[in-house]
Amino acid sequence: MDPYPPKLDLQVPGGASRVLLHCCCAPCSGAIVECMAANGIEPVIFFSNSNIVPLQEYEKRRAEVLRYAAEFGFGVVDDEYDHPSWLCAVKGLENEPERGARCLECFKFRLLRAARYASSHGLAVLTTTLASSRWKDLAQVDEAGKWACGQVEGVAWWGQNWRKGGLQPRRAEIIREQGFYNQSFCGCEFSCRFTDK
Repeated sequence: MDPYPPKLDLQVPGGASRVLLHCCCAPCSGAIVECMAANGIEPVIFFSNSNIVPLQEYEKRRAEVLRYAAEFGFGVVDDEYDHPSWLCAVKGLENEPERGARCLECFKFRLLRAARYASSHGLAVLTTTLASSRWKDLAQVDEAGKWACGQVEGVAWWGQNWRKGGLQPRRAEIIREQGFYNQSFCGCEFSCRFTDK
């Protein structure tokens, strides 16, 4: 696989060369993982998505992440799947629209788990592929990341906008090149209400 050509001016907090990359799915991760590899940054990929239903959907997305990470030789940490706890975290927000208050709480839930893992495994920087999707509110993602890192010791939030620097069109190319399973909804049962499915 050819590396992503441009070497972006990535400003990793503290100049870290190894970061925890919270990963939502392979389509959102493709260009980010490739870009990190080309820039000498090793991502520890953290698949933490207790929002996704049904379990078969979760397993499809996880399998695609594992397949792609293996091409680079990067490891994937498979967080515990705990949909009941996720439901508790968003209780009362079930009828919120996409990009509403439920999404913020969802991001906080997942990124806090990532921040805790980073803190307990000596990883000083956390970022997320959620910041690559045009369907997500970047301000919400950034707020959730800062909040999550503020709950633990020794982990800095890297609020990189992963849509810039040619990464958005490269994302689409990788999806086609890899033949990724590309889901049509965010993942949770409530987001299904806002799709054509």
